This record gives sequence, structure tokens and C-alpha cells, in this order.
Amino acid sequence: MNSCRVAVVQSAPMLFDPPETLGRFETLLAEGAAGGAELVVFPEAFIGGYPKGATFGATVGERTDEGRALFARYRGSAIDSFDDVRAIVARSGVHVVVGVIERAGHTLYCTALLIASDGTLLGHHRKLVPTGTERLIWGQGDAADIAVVDTDLGLVGMAICWENYMPLYRTALYERGVQLYCAPTVDSRDTWAATMRHIAVEGRCFVVSATQFATRDDFPPDFPLGPDPVVIRGGSCVVDPFGGFLAGPVFGQPDVLFADLDLAVLDGAYLDLDVVGHYARPDLFQLRTTTAPPRIGGPG
Repeated sequence: MNSCRVAVVQSAPMLFDPPETLGRFETLLAEGAAGGAELVVFPEAFIGGYPKGATFGATVGERTDEGRALFARYRGSAIDSFDDVRAIVARSGVHVVVGVIERAGHTLYCTALLIASDGTLLGHHRKLVPTGTERLIWGQGDAADIAVVDTDLGLVGMAICWENYMPLYRTALYERGVQLYCAPTVDSRDTWAATMRHIAVEGRCFVVSATQFATRDDFPPDFPLGPDPVVIRGGSCVVDPFGGFLAGPVFGQPDVLFADLDLAVLDGAYLDLDVVGHYARPDLFQLRTTTAPPRIGGPG
């Protein structure tokens, strides 16, 4: 396929309310499908939620009972089966990348799923390095999480939030020929769009980044939040292989962005830059990557 239409969802789940969150997922996915999208990309932790600002009562050497109780609520909102998500996708008839909080055994993972239009799970990527205090609540991915998936739309790779600041992980995706580089995140800083533009130019790929837009109303009344009514302000965007914005970035509102991607331009884009080919110096630099079969089963 030489072209495809993508939709980027900028919205948020309802923290600690799985049925409401799945309802929002289905509604927003239907909006993307109605707009002609063949691939709809959702933000990081859309299903299961991102507990922005929570400390879970943890300091060095100490944890509190209140923090453990909050984590129990969060853990109860994670999913240990992808069946409901896959069924919703199958009803939509489009490919989907969506961030979920996955419960596998006693551990939670921040995960991105790639699901085909018929509900088949094509890709299952766990965040390799949770950022900062995320490491308290999420486990790490492993060698099975380094994969680019060949789909009807093109070669799809996934990098969650600050995985995009891991140069060697990006290079591993470039080596596998990524064309549709999907970056679900909750990073809403102005610098995020610059990062997405850099990756698009560096990797000569289309970058599709979905960021949450969340307000206080997306959190329970008793959840510890600051005074600002906007908790995560968005910044979703789609970037072409030369760093041009095809959609966004959008801040300060929920949105569904659309962009038409012409994959035929990639052949010309490699003329002057291929960072894992003619613009590499393997006589000087080499990347050694531990590999494992992609994880495409359910949790666990």
C-alpha cells in the first residue's frame, strides 16, 4: 500500500472507571473510522489511565498504607485480557495502536498494542524503561518488545513516551525498516513536537504521536491533584519524513486529528539520508541488539 489515512486521538480515559474508559475508546475509535482513517492511534495509558502526580505514598525507605490503597485501585483498573479491546477494534474495522496498563501476574506494564482491523493482535510492546517514579508502579519490557510489524498499511513500530529519547532503541526500529512510527505519550511539553520532528527526519519515516488531553473531571474527586483544571494539555501531531507537520500539534482541547500519508515519498527520502545504511559508518559504530520473538499473545 502506498498511502493510508491516519487518525490521532487526543483525549483521556476516566481514571479508575474501566467501563467508562472502554466506552470512550469505542466512541473515539468510531469517530476515527467515520473520518476514513485506516489506522487510529491512541495515547499512552489510555486504557488503565495515567496517574499524573501521584506519589503512591513512596519515599526512599518508606511506603504508606494510603499509598498502597491507591495503588490497589490503580491495579484494579488495569487489564489482564485484551479480549474486550480487540472486540471493539474488530467492530470498527480499522487498525489501532492503543496504550494500555497491562496486569501480568503481580506486575503492571505500560504497554502499546497494535491490533488489526479484524481484531487480531499484531503487536504487543511493553515500555522498556519507565520514566522516573513510573518505575515504582510499572515493570520493564524485554527483548520481545523490540519489533517492527509488517501490516497491510506498512511497517509499524511503537515507542512509548520517553522511549523516544533512547537513541539505540530508535536505531533498532530504523534497522527494522519502520515506516509508520507510532509514539503514544502523555508528554505535553512544547519540546515534544520538536522531538517528533527530529525522529521523522532522522528515521525518514512518518511519525504519529498521540498525547492525552486530561482535565480534573477525568479523575475521581479524591485523587490528589493540583489546582490547575488541565492536567495533561495535549500536543498530538503527525509529521512527514522531512519534518513537516501534517496535523497538529494541538494543545488545550480534546481532538481527533486526521492526516493522509503518502508512503511513496519514502523512496525519495532515502536519497540523502539512511542512518542505518549509506549514512552509517559500521566500520566505526555498531549496534548489538538482543532479540526475541515478538510478544503477540495475551498478558503474562
